[in-house]
Amino acid sequence: MILPSAAIAQEKHSIGITIGYAQVFNGRDAEGNRKTLSLPMWGLDYNYKLSHKWQIGLHTDIITETFEVEKNLESGEESEVVERSTPIAPAIMGIYKLNHHWGFGLGMGGEFAKGENYALTRAAVEYGAEIRNGWEVFGAIQYDFRWNAYDTWTIGLGI
Repeated sequence: MILPSAAIAQEKHSIGITIGYAQVFNGRDAEGNRKTLSLPMWGLDYNYKLSHKWQIGLHTDIITETFEVEKNLESGEESEVVERSTPIAPAIMGIYKLNHHWGFGLGMGGEFAKGENYALTRAAVEYGAEIRNGWEVFGAIQYDFRWNAYDTWTIGLGI
């Protein structure tokens, strides 16, 4: 069967939306005590299929709250507490699809919020299952290393 060119183009592009939680290490509670924070987040992913196994994409996470975190990754300096107000963290990702279900991603990007911005490196693992007509539901776990700042890991479900 020969597909129209619009159908072929659609197979190369995908958009996903994710809802989940970001775990922020070295967060601070209202009293200023160190605590791992569990914060709600949204993700918006765009992927372009390069081949059967490889994709490139822009994956953007948005933590929907304001929080304080201790910058614990600066070498040789005292830790400082910074406030992050609804940070947005886009990353350009390279994705390897092991099969129809498993995908592994690695990428670079930044986290942008009022105050400081940070460069980040992101690693991700996704498991997806097609539900019908090209729609897929997926689960994702990712780890973000913010350079000279702090780390987070996220877990989410998407479509």
